[in-house]
Amino acid sequence: MVSQLSDPDDVLLSRIANGDQHAFAIFFDRWSGKVLALIRQILIDHSQSEEVLQEVFLEVWQKAPAFQNTRGHARSWLVTIARRRAIDRVRSSQSARERDTAYVTTTVDYDQTLETVDQRMESQAVRRMLADVGEPHSSTIKLAFFTGLTHREIADKQNVPLGTVKTRIRDGLAKMKRFMEEER
Repeated sequence: MVSQLSDPDDVLLSRIANGDQHAFAIFFDRWSGKVLALIRQILIDHSQSEEVLQEVFLEVWQKAPAFQNTRGHARSWLVTIARRRAIDRVRSSQSARERDTAYVTTTVDYDQTLETVDQRMESQAVRRMLADVGEPHSSTIKLAFFTGLTHREIADKQNVPLGTVKTRIRDGLAKMKRFMEEER
């Protein structure tokens, strides 16, 4: 049968189909550079292109017995395998990126929801503690931490000495700390 084949690549592929490792080495040397260039045009990434090249020639070795020279030449068969493998890799990479993006989006939504719940619970606890601290500590702490006023501005607003503002904040925060320790 080998003598009926006119194309040297078809002959090599026929010998590969019979397990001829030397014929495979010749075929690989002859085509690996061109096939790698084709794969790189599709994939761009060099390391992925080399992986796909290995997959292509593994498939050639494994499926050489299925090659039929009546349906086309070895070159066409090889190029078809290479293009299909490269395109499959692109699709696989794209699907993986989409899955990763979907996962990250889902995770971010969950984390944001959890964070919002945490913030609401904390703000409720802070409001409760501020109410428990009582006046005048509560209003002084609110002005200091929620309005951004300086201690001097709070003193002017409340018509009290600066030292009184600082004492109210210090004592109010100490009470809040005790409330937090009691809740644990």
